[in-house]
Amino acid sequence: MTPSATSPLKPVKERIATLGVFLANGFGIGAWAVEVPRIKESLALGDASLGIALFAFALGAIVAMPLAGQLAPRFGSGRATALLGAAFVIALPLPAFAPGMAALCIVLFLLGAANGALDVSMNGHASTIETQWHAPIMSSFHAAWSAGGLLGAATGAMLQKGGGGVTGGLLIPDLCIAVLIAAAAWLALRDLGPRAAAASSGLAWPSPAVMKLAMLAFLCMLVEGAVADWSAVYLRSALNREASVAALGYSAFAFSMAACRIVGDVSVRRFGSSRVVALGALIAVAGLALVLGWPTVFTACVGFAMVGVGLANIVPVIFSAAGRSTLTPATGVSMAATFGYAGFLVGPPLIGLGAGLLGLRLALCVLVMATLVVCLVGGQAVRSARLA
Repeated sequence: MTPSATSPLKPVKERIATLGVFLANGFGIGAWAVEVPRIKESLALGDASLGIALFAFALGAIVAMPLAGQLAPRFGSGRATALLGAAFVIALPLPAFAPGMAALCIVLFLLGAANGALDVSMNGHASTIETQWHAPIMSSFHAAWSAGGLLGAATGAMLQKGGGGVTGGLLIPDLCIAVLIAAAAWLALRDLGPRAAAASSGLAWPSPAVMKLAMLAFLCMLVEGAVADWSAVYLRSALNREASVAALGYSAFAFSMAACRIVGDVSVRRFGSSRVVALGALIAVAGLALVLGWPTVFTACVGFAMVGVGLANIVPVIFSAAGRSTLTPATGVSMAATFGYAGFLVGPPLIGLGAGLLGLRLALCVLVMATLVVCLVGGQAVRSARLA
């Protein structure tokens, strides 16, 4: 059968719509990341207090993630993604209106729940699309998320430079996200796979074969989450510069990650998945060491860009390897994604709590250790999955 004969069977519109959801979610997280320092200052929070507030965000996501797995059987993975996208739009601007620490924890719990549930749902839907596409395309979805993070961070930095407040810094991006989610839902956010399959895998515990991959995803996305929420705070403290300058670190990280994920599938085919993981983690280690050891505006941009380059395609490779380690790809991907996004959400509050005890720079050294573990064992884990 020729490619032209099979191409009409590919869910093109569904892929475009799901790319839009990833873009919208990344846009929101990028906008939130650059507003964290200003919310911290406006409420006069210390590092430990901010860590507690971010823990509420993580707790909301951890509570919501298993529930998200039960929405797909009821509504279909596409409709569930659309509904959770709407919930994310509603929750994103709420932190700007929090009058104090207690209220901030409540609204961050809600935002974390919406974001965590959407992460699981959209990755599960993307896995279904990848299965029907009959080719590795997971990196393209993550590229859209990273591009959204870049756009969100850049938009937030421009709004800050123009003198806009925290409210505008979240509401204006939120309007853009609402348009993207609505357009995606209208275009093709519909169910593609059997709903019973989603129900059977929603609460499954990883098998021993998948556990190592799931833990590697946890470590990689722990680093991503910590960079998203703490890079601007660290640079503003270390450099003693305004918020718009401190946001350059995350912008460099998001830009380099988005650029590398665009060519992620090509890189894996050319160099092999195990090399992409091992060398990528080594580059990330070097970038983090540069930022923490010699913080300047230049080294911050270079170092965080190196972290983005290094981590860009590790998680998509791990997701694909996890899919190959189970009877059905969607089951393995859902397991690794749940652990991975748990790391993304748990990382920031852990850094905050560590900063309260040891100082922020020492707390961020945990990220160097996490990426070093991935460098040492990640290549072998992915190679074993490929051979399984």
